[in-house]
Amino acid sequence: MLQTIDLSSLHTRSHAYVPARARNVALTPEVSALLATDAVVAIGVSGGKDSVACALAVARHLDAIGHTGPRILVHSDLGRVEWKDSGPACERLAAHLGWDLLTLQRQAGDMLARWEKRWSNNVERYRDLACVRLILPWSTPSMRFCTSELKGSLINSALNKRFPTHNIVNVTGVRRQESSARSKMPVSAPLAPLSTKGRTSVTWNAIIEWTIDEVFTEIAAAGLALHEAYTVYGASRVSCAYCIMSSLDDLRAAASCADNHDVYREMVRLEAQSTFAFQGQRWLADVAPHLLSSELAADVARAKAAAIERQAIEPEIPTHLLFSSGWPTVRPTPDEAELLASVRRRVAQAVGIDVGYVSGADVLRRYDELLAQRPGAPSATTPSAVTIPAQASFAF
Repeated sequence: MLQTIDLSSLHTRSHAYVPARARNVALTPEVSALLATDAVVAIGVSGGKDSVACALAVARHLDAIGHTGPRILVHSDLGRVEWKDSGPACERLAAHLGWDLLTLQRQAGDMLARWEKRWSNNVERYRDLACVRLILPWSTPSMRFCTSELKGSLINSALNKRFPTHNIVNVTGVRRQESSARSKMPVSAPLAPLSTKGRTSVTWNAIIEWTIDEVFTEIAAAGLALHEAYTVYGASRVSCAYCIMSSLDDLRAAASCADNHDVYREMVRLEAQSTFAFQGQRWLADVAPHLLSSELAADVARAKAAAIERQAIEPEIPTHLLFSSGWPTVRPTPDEAELLASVRRRVAQAVGIDVGYVSGADVLRRYDELLAQRPGAPSATTPSAVTIPAQASFAF
C-alpha cells in the first residue's frame, strides 16, 4: 500500500527554504485601496498547492494590515472529474485559517456531464446542418469553458448574491512561473461582472511573482498536509484528475489512483462515442489501457479508425463554406452542395450518427434557410446574393 510522504521531508529534499520576508504578496494601488476599505476578500481554492499557498499568504497580509472585512474561500466542485482529496484539502485549509468555505456546484451537472451534453448538442447541430464540421465534446486550451462556466461565472454569481453591495477582491493563485501565458498576466485587473455603479471589484493575482520554492515553503511553514495527488500519486498539479492541460505523467498519476478509475472509463467511453481524442492527438484511452474492458477497448480501436477517416474527409470542404460565428457566409454552388452532402454522408457513416441534408438539393435548401435567418441578413436580398468573407477563426 502506498504511504503518504511526510511534507517536511518532501520539502527538504526537493525545495530550498525561502524566508518569510521573501514571501510577500504582490500589490497594486487598486488592491491596496480596496483592502483599506475592508472589501470582501474571496480566494478561489482547488486544494492544489498554489491556491493553498496563496490563501495562507493573503491571510498573513490581511492580518498585518488590520483588514476586518469579510473573508471567504470559494471552491468550485467539478464533480466526478475531481480528485477525491480536493474537497477535504479545501476544508483543511478553511479550518486552519478559520475562514468560511463556500463550495459551489453547477446545477446543470458536473464537468463530465457538461462534456457529454456538449457532444449531444454538437451531434444535433451537425445533424441539422448548423455546422459543417463535427465539433469535439472536450474543452481545449483555447476554449476553456470548463474554467469559465464551472468556475469563473459560477463563483462570480455566488459572490454577487452573497455580497451584493460590497467591494470585492477576488484572489487567484496564478503564478508567472507556470506558463508563458501566465507570465504576461497583471498583478490585478478590474472584475467587470462584479463591478457596478457604486461598487468596485478586482481580480488579484496575489502570488503571481512567487517561485515553486516559495509555494512549498509557505505550506510547510503552516504545517498543512499537501493534497494526496502530490504526495501519494506523484502528480505535479491539481485540477481535474484528467485535465485537458495535464502532462502525460500527470494523466498516468491520476490513473494510478483507484478513486479515478470509474471516471477514466466514462471519459474514454466519450472518446469512443465521439471519435475525438481527449487531448488533440493524445487519446486518454492510451494512458491506462489495462483499466478498460475488452468491449470498451474494441470501441476505442473503432473510434481511432473513424477519427482518421473523418480527419481525411473534412478538409475537402472549401474554406469559404465554413461557418462564421455560427452562420454560413455564402451560398454553395450546386457542385459544392453535392460535395458537402457527400462529406456529410461519409462522416456520419464513419462516426456512426444519423444526419439530415445528405443530398445537394437539401444542402442548398438548408443554406438558403440559414442565410435568410442570419443576423443582419438584408430582407430585400435573396440568400444567393449574400456574400460575406469567411472568418476562419470562427469556423466550425
